[in-house]
Amino acid sequence: MPLNLPQLRAFLAVVDAGGFSAAADELGMSQSAVSHAVASLERELTAPLLIRATPVRTTVLGERVLPHARLALSAVRSVEQLAAEAAGTMTGTVRLAATPTVCQGLVPGLLRHWREDQPRITVRVFEGDSGEAESWLAEGTADAAVLIDPPPGPGIQLATDGYRALLPRDHPLAGEPAVDIGDLADDPLLISPNGCEARVRTLHRLAGLRFSPTHRVRDLATLISMVQAGIGVTVLSEVSRALVPADLVLLPLRPRASRRLVLTGPPDRPWHPALRTLAESAAGHLARNAARPAEGQPLLSGGGH
Repeated sequence: MPLNLPQLRAFLAVVDAGGFSAAADELGMSQSAVSHAVASLERELTAPLLIRATPVRTTVLGERVLPHARLALSAVRSVEQLAAEAAGTMTGTVRLAATPTVCQGLVPGLLRHWREDQPRITVRVFEGDSGEAESWLAEGTADAAVLIDPPPGPGIQLATDGYRALLPRDHPLAGEPAVDIGDLADDPLLISPNGCEARVRTLHRLAGLRFSPTHRVRDLATLISMVQAGIGVTVLSEVSRALVPADLVLLPLRPRASRRLVLTGPPDRPWHPALRTLAESAAGHLARNAARPAEGQPLLSGGGH
């Protein structure tokens, strides 16, 4: 049997899911059918592509085949989606990568909006740090990503996301309209190495302050819990507001600093045809929300990029 697209699709699903069972669930096939498709591909290429372990890993040949398989399936999806677009029935699956803060604070609302506004398009979310999101987009694991302060280029800016100080509600500064970065010098500083650290470090340098965090915490929920416990204070982005419990306050930070959240596709190959539709739909949705924010919701400005 000559090499075919179902074989490539099964191979990629196993790699991305980390195993045959998870790939079968993803593809809506039996595990034996997925195993047969991958095995037939390996027979065609006369060499193994996968190391059957937990999780499954690629062989040297499998790693070399991977980007070509992604490119082939991406081209097929593009052809299918262009036809759907021409027929006015945009459909398909878009794999979206984003950071934990964006996934927790912004993406749930977008998924709900897209489900109502674009019901024929399915969005699958991949959560990772900034570097992982960029890597997944570049290598084809993701079709799209919400990137933080990307270089100028194609994309739709979803929000201008300001930085805020997160304090316990009984903190002496909790009633202030805004907090100077220097006002936090007497409190232990908690920071996320995969989040705001670079920008907070810059704010300290500009203010002539020593940047010396007491704890570095990767997980956002842990960071918030530590502030709740009175262990210290931290700096989060405005998009995190929906995650802040009632016993904490999120206050504007001086000097003001913000980041751009941009929904974009791969820089070096054609975008998934459905992505532009999703991006424009999301930007319009966020702009409308910014014009008339609900009680207690963050004010995020949407626009073009």
